[in-house]
Amino acid sequence: MKEALIDKQTFQFLKSLAKNNNRPWFDNHKDAYLESQENMIAFVDRVILHMNKHDELEIKSGKKSLLRIYRDIRFSKDKTPYAPRFAFHFQRATKLKRGGYYANIKPGNSFIACGFFDPNKEDLKRIRLDIDSNYKEWNKLLKLKSIADNWGGLYGEQVATKPMGFPIDHPAIGLLRFKQFLFHHDFTDQEVLSPDFAMDVNRIFKTARPFLNYMSELLTTNLNGELIV
Repeated sequence: MKEALIDKQTFQFLKSLAKNNNRPWFDNHKDAYLESQENMIAFVDRVILHMNKHDELEIKSGKKSLLRIYRDIRFSKDKTPYAPRFAFHFQRATKLKRGGYYANIKPGNSFIACGFFDPNKEDLKRIRLDIDSNYKEWNKLLKLKSIADNWGGLYGEQVATKPMGFPIDHPAIGLLRFKQFLFHHDFTDQEVLSPDFAMDVNRIFKTARPFLNYMSELLTTNLNGELIV
């Protein structure tokens, strides 16, 4: 099967939308939007096909994975009605596989991310207890060449000083501060328009699997290692 790629016309539509972010312009260019949307759906379908060879995704359709381009402006100071980007996300399937994947396609600001965006209170507590007792294993995991080379380090929101119940001088205080556990990888416009981009997205997402798998096991077992789902 021929590899799906992101068309230059899709990028051009996003550039034009960024300059003309209003309803009259969008309505007059609805056909260009629909063509770009179909291009992105085909691209995401291809990424899903690649990823399901080594992972299991909850959503099997590029159309369902693609986020809306229409912005909710009811409570936002920014009243522009459209997000001049195409974005998609995948959640890992089954209760035993945790974590998610996200991609943002925008001229000058294209990236992929994965990990744990909003752990609930109980999951965050479980993660911090594991960091507390196994921080050396965490450090080894995050220093894996495949993770370090493709993602750098963890990023995400953090508490200002320390989480409740942990000393400020804890040897893993840097990890304990995290409230989100995410990886981020940027792409140039040239890379996004490459014929190999779908395979590159899949390849880089795959390098995060040691971390996603570790967290999945952690969040589906109790402190005694017993399955809880």
